[in-house]
Amino acid sequence: MTRTIIESKTKTTVIGFDEPFCVIGERINPTGRKILNEELERGDFSRVQADAIAQVEAGATVLDINSGAVFSNKMAEDPRYADNNFVEPTLMQQLVETVQSVTDCPLCIDSSVPGALENGLAAAEGRPLLNSVTGEEDRLELVLPLVAKYNVPVVAISNDDTGISEDPDVRFAVAKKIVERAADFGIPAHDIVVDPLVMPIGAMATAGHQVFTLVRRLREELGVNTTCGASNISFGLPNRHGINNAFLPMAFSAGMTSAIMNPVALPIGPKKIAEKKALVEAAGVILPEGMDDEAFVKLFGMGSTKPRAGKEMEAIRAANFLLNHDDGGGAWIAFNKDPDAAPRRGRDGGRRRRAS
Repeated sequence: MTRTIIESKTKTTVIGFDEPFCVIGERINPTGRKILNEELERGDFSRVQADAIAQVEAGATVLDINSGAVFSNKMAEDPRYADNNFVEPTLMQQLVETVQSVTDCPLCIDSSVPGALENGLAAAEGRPLLNSVTGEEDRLELVLPLVAKYNVPVVAISNDDTGISEDPDVRFAVAKKIVERAADFGIPAHDIVVDPLVMPIGAMATAGHQVFTLVRRLREELGVNTTCGASNISFGLPNRHGINNAFLPMAFSAGMTSAIMNPVALPIGPKKIAEKKALVEAAGVILPEGMDDEAFVKLFGMGSTKPRAGKEMEAIRAANFLLNHDDGGGAWIAFNKDPDAAPRRGRDGGRRRRAS
């Protein structure tokens, strides 16, 4: 049975056909996150620490660390900062060390820069996942030796020198090529996690059906684990969470074993709370005196003022239970416990006791 082992100094995550779905937290990534990018340029890693902790608490069992920052201010002072080959190796080492200082969750080292990949591998304790290799010839020659040198598993993305094909047979052929080339370096198939490339359903009506069929084929014919950028399926559409919540269990039941995704529902901020309070007051509703913001947002079903597990995590936990990857439903029950609920008490006011 295919088992991909990812380790930190003290913890092990197993991606496998008979394992719970593996959630790879994606938030430590400055791409498209302007505030995070600016903080990293200033050497401020506090948000990285907070994101690492929040993702693990929400259920991520691997944390992806992407070093693709653009340091525009430093670039104006020193032209070397215009080159990612200069910026990312140092940043990747800093990111890995920062995350490891607050959590022992296994890591996924993510960059297009070979120097950043090697620095991340060198700094990571345990056995991280490397993200990623493609079927492009130059990428195969750069990344596969690193995978072999550090004896780590790798994400294999199903595109090559011709780009990303809309034909699932072509994407399968690219994955097969990567598996075969990896074998030449002594890298076994169980250390390759294939990303079959999920297309947006809004642009391609068959995208869902394609990926489910492709995942089954990758499992049955190549015996490899799979992953994806889960939110790609809903790109550009309204109510993306609704689509993602349906897609993830369906992909899981088709054989997908992991996803790179955001496990965290972001907290409700002061602006939205103020807007909602104004609407409530305008409707003539009188709120209890001294009600705090957390109680308010829970009362009106807005979420929470604190980071918490997102709806996608609820769908994944339910799928684990339904597919018998949650023996007895213990994880599902624990996931649905209200952390703020008061303990249950007996009629005498004391805590209930089990009958002896």
